[in-house]
Amino acid sequence: MITSPIWLPATLIAGAVQAWRTAIQRRVSHSLSINAAGLVRYLYGIPFTLLLLCGYALLFPAPLPAIKADFLLFCIGGGLAQIVATNLLIAAFKHRNFVVGTAYSKTEAVQGAILSFLLLGERLHPLAWAGIGCGVIGVMLLSTGGKRMGPGDFLRALGQPAAKAGIASGFFFALTAIGIRRATQAVGGDDRILAALLVLVATVLVQTLMQGAWLMAREPGEMRRVLASWRVSGQVGLLSALGSACWFTGFATAPVALVRIVGQVEVAFTMAFGHFYLKERMRRSEAAGLLLVVAGVALALIGAL
Repeated sequence: MITSPIWLPATLIAGAVQAWRTAIQRRVSHSLSINAAGLVRYLYGIPFTLLLLCGYALLFPAPLPAIKADFLLFCIGGGLAQIVATNLLIAAFKHRNFVVGTAYSKTEAVQGAILSFLLLGERLHPLAWAGIGCGVIGVMLLSTGGKRMGPGDFLRALGQPAAKAGIASGFFFALTAIGIRRATQAVGGDDRILAALLVLVATVLVQTLMQGAWLMAREPGEMRRVLASWRVSGQVGLLSALGSACWFTGFATAPVALVRIVGQVEVAFTMAFGHFYLKERMRRSEAAGLLLVVAGVALALIGAL
């Protein structure tokens, strides 16, 4: 159920910001381990998430809403799923280029639609399902890397490490969205933006504790590198906080599947960052795949509106 039209601009902004953040984070990952590169977005995102919450509270003062007992449980679950998803996505980058690595993770849209139906009972308009199908075909084209592949070749390609990591990343991102959606529902009151920001602050704090503790125990040397990379990592934290605030607002005001389908527009922004920022070459088949993804987003919007 859509409770506010703000979900649409919030989702579009989230897609653009996330593509930008992921591009910078990939550069950070060249000098850090997978876990250290993942920690960067949470650790350096803490001050910015607190600023967003405090700024919103000052602009729109209201009593603190009631919070249900399972709030923290869903924050922890969603946060842990996002840590796993982010690490898998960074691992996918190490096997293929930035655009294609992200494309594999975009199977999250169809996985999210199925999981949200099974776990949350959310239903989609037939046009939205058509948009999912269009987006999946687009992702398939992206995953070929410009090569001509038959059905058998494509199935074999799905067994490659990049495909496995990317698809698994999409699954855990879908679980993240469901966890965040349930956490926002555990916050009382009618202000869904405030609920989203409260969930964001709580989730980022528990993510920092979880992944920070893991890094200190298993890779203590990487923690020093994380702290030393504050100039670039601070950018990742800022963009992560802004993007997550928009994603969480979308999840708080619209069905998870719809937000994730429209969020596929991130792939279009990813193409731009991959081409202009990371200097990666875009093949014709990849461009065609991106156009199909955008067409899928348009179908989902028509179905929703």
